[in-house]
Amino acid sequence: MSDVNLNSGSSSSFSSFSPSPSFISSLPSLSSSTSPFENGVMLYMLYLSNEELQRFKQLLVEENPRPGSVQITWNQVKTARWGEVVHLLIESFSGRLAWDVTHDIFAKMNQMELCLRVQMELNDLLPHLEPEELNPRGTQVNLEEEESDGIQAYRLHVMDQYSALLNKTMWPGNHEDFFYQDIPRHAGLLPCLFLPRRPQGRQPKTVILQGVAGVGKTTLARKVMLEWAENKFYPHKVWYAFYVHCREVVQVDRQSLYELMARKWPMSQALVSKVMSKPEQLLLLLDGFEEVTLTLADRPEDLSEDWSQKLPASVLLASLLSRRMLPEATLLILLRASSWKTLKPILKCPSFITLTGFSMSERAQYFRTYFGNKRQANEALGFVTGNTILFSMCQVPVVCWMVCSCLKQQMEKGASLAHVYPNATAVFAQYLSSVFPTKAGSLPSESHQEQLKGLCHMAAEGMWNIRWVFDKKDLERAKLDESAVVTLLSANIFRKVAGREDCYAFALLSFQEFFAALLYVLHFPQRLCNLQVLDCAQAIRLIAHPGRKRNHLAHMGLFLFGLLNERCARAVELSFGCRLSLGNKKKLLKVAALSATMHHRVPQLFYFLHEIQEEAFVSHALHDCHKATLFMSKYKDMQVSAFCLKHCQHLREMELTVTLTITKASSLDSDPLSCTKPEGSDRCFLWWQDLCSVFRTHGNLEALTVTNSFMEPDAVTVLSTALKHPQCRLRKLIFRHVKSSLLTEDLMQVLMKNPYLRYLEIQGTEVGHEAMETLCTALKCWQCFLQCLRLEDCSVTPKSLLDLARNLKSNLHLKTLMLRSSSLDNSGIYYLSLTQLERLSLENCDTALLCCDSLILPLKSNNNTLTHLSLAENALNDEGAKQLWNALQHTICPLQRLVLRNCALTSDCCQDMASVLDKNKNLRSLDLGFNNLKDEGVILLCKGLMSLDSGLQILELDRCLFTSICCQAMASMLLNHQNLRYLDLSKNDIGPSGMLLLRETFEKRKSRAKVVLGPLVWKISISIFEEMDLPALSQKARDDME
Repeated sequence: MSDVNLNSGSSSSFSSFSPSPSFISSLPSLSSSTSPFENGVMLYMLYLSNEELQRFKQLLVEENPRPGSVQITWNQVKTARWGEVVHLLIESFSGRLAWDVTHDIFAKMNQMELCLRVQMELNDLLPHLEPEELNPRGTQVNLEEEESDGIQAYRLHVMDQYSALLNKTMWPGNHEDFFYQDIPRHAGLLPCLFLPRRPQGRQPKTVILQGVAGVGKTTLARKVMLEWAENKFYPHKVWYAFYVHCREVVQVDRQSLYELMARKWPMSQALVSKVMSKPEQLLLLLDGFEEVTLTLADRPEDLSEDWSQKLPASVLLASLLSRRMLPEATLLILLRASSWKTLKPILKCPSFITLTGFSMSERAQYFRTYFGNKRQANEALGFVTGNTILFSMCQVPVVCWMVCSCLKQQMEKGASLAHVYPNATAVFAQYLSSVFPTKAGSLPSESHQEQLKGLCHMAAEGMWNIRWVFDKKDLERAKLDESAVVTLLSANIFRKVAGREDCYAFALLSFQEFFAALLYVLHFPQRLCNLQVLDCAQAIRLIAHPGRKRNHLAHMGLFLFGLLNERCARAVELSFGCRLSLGNKKKLLKVAALSATMHHRVPQLFYFLHEIQEEAFVSHALHDCHKATLFMSKYKDMQVSAFCLKHCQHLREMELTVTLTITKASSLDSDPLSCTKPEGSDRCFLWWQDLCSVFRTHGNLEALTVTNSFMEPDAVTVLSTALKHPQCRLRKLIFRHVKSSLLTEDLMQVLMKNPYLRYLEIQGTEVGHEAMETLCTALKCWQCFLQCLRLEDCSVTPKSLLDLARNLKSNLHLKTLMLRSSSLDNSGIYYLSLTQLERLSLENCDTALLCCDSLILPLKSNNNTLTHLSLAENALNDEGAKQLWNALQHTICPLQRLVLRNCALTSDCCQDMASVLDKNKNLRSLDLGFNNLKDEGVILLCKGLMSLDSGLQILELDRCLFTSICCQAMASMLLNHQNLRYLDLSKNDIGPSGMLLLRETFEKRKSRAKVVLGPLVWKISISIFEEMDLPALSQKARDDME
């Protein structure tokens, strides 16, 4: 659909406000980087101040009813926040009316910038909006007076229940210095949980609230329940909210959803039935999937629509989650990442909101509040920001308190934090050893030693099997008796699982991860094998896991490597009063060395190696790492990458994606609490310097690719300085889809300062005038030894390209030039014809100039050096290609590879082409894919290739629109043309008869060949192309130019 006419077809006319392009560009962007709701609609409501929002609501109430709308009352919007106002607008005004009303109100408020936002969004959404309805908000449940009293009683019950839970400090009750600091950003999510989403602009029916353990998911769910009971949560919405923990579902063998709800609303069973008959008014909060071991039913025939039917727990939950039961209800599901894999196949079109816990600034504020003393807070924060792994763990509020508690204890002793805590693991070890039950004034008794080993066994078994709740049988197997459990509860290592008798979980998931790791370093003197052996399969599960995928074992592996640090191990022996064995270290080293040969985005292994902090171990593990592909979006990515890359002494290739801000370091002695920069930003600059130092220290490092990145000028300077260093041996430099500001004059001077650089590629990036000037200067400089230059989709002006071509005339080193989506004039092509290029690619360029004499005539010259030419994706047409065929008929033409993919050629040009193929003995490779040659053209081509001495070895005819009609001519050609080694006939409809004929022909051929026939590949035998990747050959048009 074309752009919407915003001044017609509506019950209100939009303002004629016409902003300038500069004004549009000045508006801030509401992308996912500024909001967790990247698909939300009307996000511009965030721009309104509290006073402006109140004014908007007043005008909304005054708005006259329109066809297909519902009158809004002041009671509905009195306490509504911005997200709830959006929700109310969408519900009350169907179709485009919600945007019409919003635009009119903004106009009355003289908010012209926001009027523009409404226009832009409606243009985008209108093709997807549902048609206007006569009654958009549906029918509400009509309640009698006594039923209203019942609902009010339920609200009061919810208020009592959840007020007590929120006000009670559940953790850790025996520590006087503990305080829980709320996360204001999380509370700000409440009015936006069900914000209407694109493209239909409708409220999501399933919302997943995800986050790591301890980050506050359940707390936020309790706030939802409390606000609902107080009529503050979506006050305009007639919802009946129920919080359901999965343990309530599994503790009964068979039950109906009605029975489950009735237990939550006693004394009003008839009312529950009436409410459930209107499922669109049900709001169900589902929590605790990690605390049950349940395989959800996944067969459609097992699921049920009947909410009154008694069902097994697995079927009941699966029926709800799959929307088979109560599809109109709204679900808010609380999940850890580890549970997503289980639920993913069942859930239908969920929306995601991630709770991140404390932000970096909020962590700093917590430290400031905890310590009070500015000097101590300064020292503590300086220490944790220097260990980004530990600092990232502090996003969980309780862990943040735990770290502060440990640091304060050591600082009061006057100890060096860096010495006491060589890694993040050491902090957890000190805290857990301080609360682990011991005899006062002595080392643990033998029974306490057994308790420690049993606890570790149970923790490890749970980690391997993704189990977080342990019952009586688990405790018995771990030899943890009732007194031990009571002691662990009092120490806040354990917690009771509410609603389940004799079931327990670790108070924090991190505690289970630590004790699970501790099992594999504990020494068992009474055993024949004195340690718990980590088998290879387990080691691989821990280590060989791509960084981009979530691994529930990641922190367990981190703690295990941390415990293998000798200084940390000695501290654990003293604090826990036990002996440790490092026998599993050798096995982990072996698996780590194998894993290092794989490359991902900052491999999990890099974090583990940073945690062990032993250079010999790290160097050995990374000895065979030849390529590193690193995506760095967080400070910890930068720190661990810089640390590990220094030990990759045999590194050959590096690919970097940098999306974090790297600013120049100020004095590290400055006060980190008063600094306006994000915590750790100064250190990040130093880590970036360390990372870039590998270009001068690693002599084997020859290739660098920078993709999808932006860098501050200071960071670019560090990179360019490293690449210009006399010891840098880089030969290949690639920039793909980077910010144009990254290509500075300083960086382009690397071409003159680095005598080893041979290949430069810039792709999908705007190359500015200054960068092009420096590039041109470098190309005519005798110190530039570049051999291949590739500029694709770079938005380079014709003048800059002309300067480039002119400067190449005096360059004796450059042999390959590849330009894509560029515009060269006659002068530019003329200067290119005077160069010593051997390979030239002009793809998707100015078609009017490609057939000019400046390009064609040199092909007839004895002095021409061009052996590879690609004119792919240019509409040459048959007439435009005719001059090219004439030039190729000359026996002196040196061209060996010609690429004419997607050049609008037809069968009319094939007679001239056949003549060329018959006379030219130099041409070895011809790509004619994606041209309309059809059967007639292919038959003519085959006749031109009948000569026994034809030199053509590669012929690509994919998607040339021919059928089996031409296969007989092709078979005759193949029998005569024994030099042909590769033939691509894919994406053509030659049918079974054509395939059979060609197969019989290949069996008769004397020479070996490789043929691609669409999805079927017949590999009769392989000659010089045996190492080529078949799918890649169809892209040979450009790849061969390299």
